[in-house]
Amino acid sequence: MLIPVLNNLTNNFFLGRVGERALAVNGVSGIFYLILAMVGYGLASGIQIQFSRRAAQHDLTGITRILTNAGMLTVFLSLCLMMASMWLAPLIFGLSLHINDHVMMSVSFIFIRIWGLPFLMLTQLSNAFYISIGKSKYLLAGSLTATVLNILLDYVFIFGHWGLPAMGLNGAALSSVIAEMAGCGVMWGLFLLNKLMKQFPIAQYLELDLRLCRRMLRIASPLILQYFFSIGGWQVFFIFVEHLGEKELAASQILRPIFGVIGTSSWAFSTTCNTMVSNIIGQGKSNRVPELITKVVKLSVSASIVQCIILLLLGTPYLRLFTHDESLIQLALPSLYVICMATVMMSVATVLFNGVVGTGNTRVNLLIEIFCVGSYLVYCYFVIERARLALVWAWGSEFVYWTTLLITGYWYLKSGRWKGKEI
Repeated sequence: MLIPVLNNLTNNFFLGRVGERALAVNGVSGIFYLILAMVGYGLASGIQIQFSRRAAQHDLTGITRILTNAGMLTVFLSLCLMMASMWLAPLIFGLSLHINDHVMMSVSFIFIRIWGLPFLMLTQLSNAFYISIGKSKYLLAGSLTATVLNILLDYVFIFGHWGLPAMGLNGAALSSVIAEMAGCGVMWGLFLLNKLMKQFPIAQYLELDLRLCRRMLRIASPLILQYFFSIGGWQVFFIFVEHLGEKELAASQILRPIFGVIGTSSWAFSTTCNTMVSNIIGQGKSNRVPELITKVVKLSVSASIVQCIILLLLGTPYLRLFTHDESLIQLALPSLYVICMATVMMSVATVLFNGVVGTGNTRVNLLIEIFCVGSYLVYCYFVIERARLALVWAWGSEFVYWTTLLITGYWYLKSGRWKGKEI
């Protein structure tokens, strides 16, 4: 999970040298694409629960049938999202952003970036499959390929090298699309090269199983909506920040990758918690779920605290990686400290929340997410849009979100209502 974070940092590093406006717009348009990516992640997470349960039961035929039908379902959903985005993006940005240049640049970015979505979602599916069968090391190859290629193409397309025109923000979009295509090719190429086709003969199950697809959607749809609400809340946050001013938006775009840097370990532990909870439930050991989650929480918090300490000590040098504007650095620095503290809360909340995901009670996850995002948006509306408080108060919204997620996730797991769920 660290490699895509480095990819995002590199985009910001290059765009920060293009100009404050390109950096700012990348924040708004990038979050829009992230919403679509997280819809795919929600689908893959729901499918991963079923992969893990079948793996615990040593049901290779069940895994193969799920993988084949999930592939067809993923392609169909990604194409639907592409078409919807081409219609919605101009409408959403036109109604919400206050600066016309921001609207045009955001729409242009999305119209290019959207072509990478089918490949990204197929990669997410392959990741869920490899994690569930205990071959998570394969994820490294695809991520590394995509990131190295993206960094190289960012340099070429953004600034216009090798005889190509300088494309600026659109160059970042194009390089990401090509990188996602390459990463997808590597992930599914590994499936063939490692002869997994013999163990999981997907060619035998190419006929669409509508009943199986409905079951996958029934489990995954609450997660899809959950991630949509979660990242959609962030989209609203960045729109509100854009209303504060271009400098505040640019500073926030520099700050956003911190959640990727510090949150990498937390999300890795939480994803592991998801699949392990589902696995041990499949083994009939539901009584060991609390013990497992407690161990994962301890590891996640420890890793997060170490990273936060390093970033707190090196805050100013970190911000200077993206801009030489001292006023922008000073504007962002107080918020950086707030974000570091909030990510410690995140390291606990994400593990608890994904522990709930692993039980298969995805509708409960959706209800929890709606409540948490609702609390978050209420805070953002009154603090940012109405009161127009300083940027540091805007980023204080992260405390509201992660605290409510932690409390509700803990309460549900403690209640024991998740026991006996069949998927």
